[in-house]
This record gives sequence, C-alpha cells and structure tokens, in this order.
Amino acid sequence: MKFLAIIPARYASSRFPGKPLAKICGEEMIVRVCRRVAEAGIDPLVATDDKRIYDCVESAGFRAVMTSEHCGSGTERVEEAYRNVGSDADVIINVQGDEPFIRKDQIEKLKSLFENVPETKIATLVKRYDPDAPFAGLKDPNLVKVVVADSGEALYFSRSVIPYVRNAEEDSWLEKTCFLTHIGIYAYKAATLKELVSLPVSSLEKAESLEQLRWLQNGYKILTAVTDSSTIGIDTPADLEAAEKYLKSIGE
Repeated sequence: MKFLAIIPARYASSRFPGKPLAKICGEEMIVRVCRRVAEAGIDPLVATDDKRIYDCVESAGFRAVMTSEHCGSGTERVEEAYRNVGSDADVIINVQGDEPFIRKDQIEKLKSLFENVPETKIATLVKRYDPDAPFAGLKDPNLVKVVVADSGEALYFSRSVIPYVRNAEEDSWLEKTCFLTHIGIYAYKAATLKELVSLPVSSLEKAESLEQLRWLQNGYKILTAVTDSSTIGIDTPADLEAAEKYLKSIGE
C-alpha cells in the first residue's frame, strides 16, 4: 500500500495571517511540519496558493505544488494537489499545516488503520483528554472533542464538551467519563477523497465549522485510533508564543 502525505497551507487566515511562515524557535512552521512527516519515512508535499510558502518549502529541500486560491477547504486543496502531481498513492494523508508537533508514531498509527483494516476509507486520530497537558482547556472551542463507538468509528465531533455528564458537578466530570479530543490529521483512500470534495457543505458543518461533520452527515464512516502522544495545533499568535515557550522548556 502506497502512502502520500499532503500538507495544505494557505497564507490568508482571519486569526493568523501568514501562519505557515511564522517561526518557531527560528524555523518556519510549515518547514517543521514537513520535517516531522519526513521522519515517518513519507515524503511530504505542501499544497499552497501562495508563492512565498512555495519558495520557503522548496528552499528547505521539500516539495511543494501550487493550488487554486479558491479551494474551500484543506481537503479540496489536498485533492487538487493529488491530481496535479499525478500520484498513484493508494492513501493520502492530510497533515494540517498548523500541527508542527505531529509525531512519527502518530503517522504510523494512522497508516496501520489502512494496513490492518482493508475496508477503511477515512481515518483520523483521537487522544484522551489530559487536563495537565500543555494548552489544556476542555471548554476551548479550538479543542475539538469527539465521541466514538466501541468499534472505533467516530460518532460525532464538536467544539462543545461531549459527552455531557448529567447529574454530576462539572468539576467531577473527568472522574465520571473519558473525554476524547481530535488530532488534526486525516487519511483517505484516493477514490474516497475524490468523492468527498464533491459533497456540498452540510448543516452540521455550518453549525460547528468542522468539515468532518459533512462526511458523517453523508454517511461516511471515519475510523479512529487512540494516540497517547500530545500534539499542539497553532491557531493564533498567542498559541505560537506558548508553543515556543513549551519547546524551550523541553529543550527541543
């Protein structure tokens, strides 16, 4: 089974313009993501609509491809890049360009969902919520929560706290149930990716601003695997500052 990792990266962002080129400890965020993916033995391909990002990636020794500035989502940008490069990969891994802490073991775990479960069409990772982890905040809408079936299939993703623990004080919720949070990395079979980009925006997606709800609402199954490794998504300049302090604290 052949895998291709594509990293969508656009310059424009309402909360953090130019985010892919922002530096963490002297290294551009997008370059750091590429390096992390390469450590997993997969050549990364950055899909971007901005020449500055393209030039940065290429000068760092990684591959980039220009895509349309009109892509409505990261998945659309990934699918366009896949078509543009004429890849024959069986599975495309979509690594978010603002996940500079993605780890080799996480990518390998995602790959295993396809290698060990042949019927898998879409897969992603989840993590048990740890209140002591860096940047913790169960109520933070940027921290996407997920509930899964016993089979490992995702039932729902939300920016709200799910599940709601009834008949219990809020400060005791962590004692009553295990909360799962979403890790921003997906993988799709090539044929499935083509199908996904043809789907119209769904009502649940509009409500939560979560693209994966479009897929669930249209009947697609998303298989999940639990990772114990922490990852930190960068959504704002404040997140970047906190991430840099965290890196320095662990000596990386």
